[in-house]
This record gives sequence, C-alpha cells and structure tokens, in this order.
Amino acid sequence: MTTLADPVPGGRPGDLKRVSALTKDLDLRGVRGIVLAYVDTAGVGRVKTIPTARLESAVRWGVGMSPVFDTFLADDSIVTTDVLGSPDGDLRLYPDLDQLTVLAGQPGWAWAPVDRITQEGDRHPGCSRTVLRRIVADAAEQQGLTVKAAVEIEWAVGLDSAPEGEFVPAVSGPAYGAVRQVELSDCTADLLEALAAQGVDVDQVHPEYAAGQFEISVGALDPVAAADRSVLVRQTIRAVARRHGLRVSFAPAYLAEGVGNGGHLHLSCWRDGVNLHAGGEGRYGMTAEAESFAAGVLARLPALTAVTAPSPASYLRLKPSQWAGVFTAWGRETRETALRVVTGTTGRRDQDANLEVKPVDLAANPYLALGCVIAAGLDGIARSLPLPQEITGDPARFDADEAAALGVRRLPVSLPEAVEEFRADPVLRDALGPVLADAVTAVRLGEAAAVDGLDDARVAAAYRWKY
Repeated sequence: MTTLADPVPGGRPGDLKRVSALTKDLDLRGVRGIVLAYVDTAGVGRVKTIPTARLESAVRWGVGMSPVFDTFLADDSIVTTDVLGSPDGDLRLYPDLDQLTVLAGQPGWAWAPVDRITQEGDRHPGCSRTVLRRIVADAAEQQGLTVKAAVEIEWAVGLDSAPEGEFVPAVSGPAYGAVRQVELSDCTADLLEALAAQGVDVDQVHPEYAAGQFEISVGALDPVAAADRSVLVRQTIRAVARRHGLRVSFAPAYLAEGVGNGGHLHLSCWRDGVNLHAGGEGRYGMTAEAESFAAGVLARLPALTAVTAPSPASYLRLKPSQWAGVFTAWGRETRETALRVVTGTTGRRDQDANLEVKPVDLAANPYLALGCVIAAGLDGIARSLPLPQEITGDPARFDADEAAALGVRRLPVSLPEAVEEFRADPVLRDALGPVLADAVTAVRLGEAAAVDGLDDARVAAAYRWKY
C-alpha cells in the first residue's frame, strides 16, 4: 500500500523514524543514488536524483523542482495557462518511502515516486499523484469503496545500433511467436529476474502483435501503487534492454502503420473485502454498483480520451478493428469494445473479475488516467447509471443508424476533438481541479499544434523515443 497522508515540511513522523535505517541499508547494498520520479502532464517521466546520503534531507524538506514542468510538451517546449508555465516559483519533491525500491536493472541506484507540495507546505494542484491519492481516499471515506488496479505495458524493442531516430525491430517472427521469445530470451530472463528482485509480481510476459513488440502484465495494487508500478516497470524494461544493446519505445505509435503500443487499465471495485464485479445478480455476476461503475466510464469515454490517449500519436493507434477499443461499447471478453468485462475463470472469479479500459496508451500519465477513470466510474455509481446493451463482435460492422440505435459512438479521431469533449465534461474537470484540468487542455492543444501539418510517418517519428 502507498502512504495516504500528504507529505509535510519537516517530514511525517513515521518517515523520520525509518529514514536512518533505510539509508544504512541502501549504503550496505551499494546504492549510491536515488531517482526521484514523477510523470508530467504530457506523460513524460521526469526525474531528479540525489546521493543516498541526502535521503533524510529529502524526506524532511523535499528537493526543489520548478512547477513549469506541468506545462512542458513532449518536445520540452512550454505552453502556459493562467496559473502554470511561468519561470517563477519552486516546488518540493517528497519521496514516498513505502515505494522506495532498489533498482536491480540499474546497479547502484534506487527509485522512489514523489509527491509535489508547495514551499508553504500545501498540496500542489498540478501534482497528479496527489490528485489520484485524494480520489482514492475520498472513495474509501465517503462510499466505503476500495479499488484495485493494474496497467498493462506494451513496448517495441529496437536495435540501439539503428540510424539515429529510426526504429529497426530487434526481433523477427510472427505475433505471439516462439521465434521472438527465443531471440529475446536472455533479455526477458534478465527482466524477470530484475522485477522479481524489485518485488513486482509478473503475471505474464510475451511477444505481441506488432513488429518487435512485447507485453507484460503485472499484479493489481491500490491505484496509486499501480501507477507507481507502471512507472517503475518501464524504468526497469528500459534499463535492462540498454544493457543488452537494445532500445525500447512505449510510444502509442512508433511506426505510422500497424498496431501501436497500448497501456490498458484493469480496475475492480471492492467493499469490505468483496469484489463487486463477481457474485452479483447483474450480467456476468456483476453487482448493480459494478454495472453502474462500468456505465459511468462508458458514458465519459469521449472526454476520457484526452487523458488516456493524450498524444497526437495516440490517434494513429486508435483505429477500428485493431483491438484498440475505439467505440463506446462494452462486452464480455470482447476486444474490440472500449470496455471489456473480464470475468475470470471458474474458481477464481471472486478474485479476478475486473473491468478493462482499452483506449489507453503509455503516453498517458498513469496517475491522471486512473484518477479520471475512477472518477467517471464513481459518478456512475453515485447516479446509479444503467449499463446499456452488450455488444458482441466488432462494432465497426454497424452502419450509422444501427450504431445510433445501440448507443455506439466512435471515440474522438483527433486530439483537438478529444480536448473539446474534455472541456465540456464537468466530472473529469472537477476531479482534477481547475489548475490541473487547464494544464491538461493547454498541453494537449500544444501537442496538436506542434505537429500540425505533419504526415503520419513524421508524427510517429516525433514521439517514437519520447515515451
């Protein structure tokens, strides 16, 4: 579990009791530096690093970082809002000791996610990790609900020796093919070893559909820890690959054509230790609350895409009939609908049943994506929204009249279109707060403007190595 309390100047008492022993242990394990990690509004991982000996100071007083990064674009240019984007000011990065991890893939280093607070000790309204923690805490306190979540990770493996900026697949062979597994056998074995040493429980890792592509599925945690884990796993994949002379891309579309990299979200709601997605009287064992949670997410999917598919490259991936889930529809184990109801196998359904949200990629800030999806689902529960008719097969087969009759709508086909949906959605904007909601809008429109006029190949190239 992650720490639910906000950091405070001077340090939380529990952290102060632990930090001395942790520092000694890190030193004995040969750790010389600590990566302090967060994800910006554009979905880019940003870091500061400190010597291990400075951990106590970081726990007490944080580490300085400019708030300007909340309006950075993926190419490091800056947009502005009424509040953010100025060169003025400072924030403090406070590491979460509950998630401090020695990096097996990067000897000599440890890693910790951070929360960002102001110099006055207040929550920074642009900190997506803090916002997600608040959403999770409010659900527990006000509705007695807890959420478990996991983020699937797909990535493409290329040769580090390829010409600058280009992608040359490091492996050959068909999708899900044994050829790929053998060709990357040493690297993936080292990856599994590193993740096990870091306490990450892996469900599976396998070759995927696109050129050079792999996927890893990890165990579910509370949403903040699940987002942390997504960041940590990607850090580890990248580090292990580099040690094998390989380069990885988590970009939504690293090539202009074909299937891109997804970052599907899996969520389940629980009350008093009982999974609401199993054992109920609704469809496929869902309780009424689980159905309403799914209905809430379904209703806000067009606006959610501004958060879950936040890059111009995302819309090269979000195409019909490519398992990206580009229609507002749901179905049991239906991989072309935006929401896939996963029941799990007989004997495990009370533990495994969950909801998969498919139009999500790894350009998304995982804290923002999980926070907004959960907020949408909780709104569905609060309003007892009914879950519409299930869709089987590929929704692309419906003509316009059939789709309208079934309530099946195509998700936005461009980032500006998604932004307009987000701007008009009070639930998502309220969940993020005005400062962060405005940053999302400004950054998305900035990304769209940055690639205006580029063809698909140049858009894919622009973001290929940003994520």
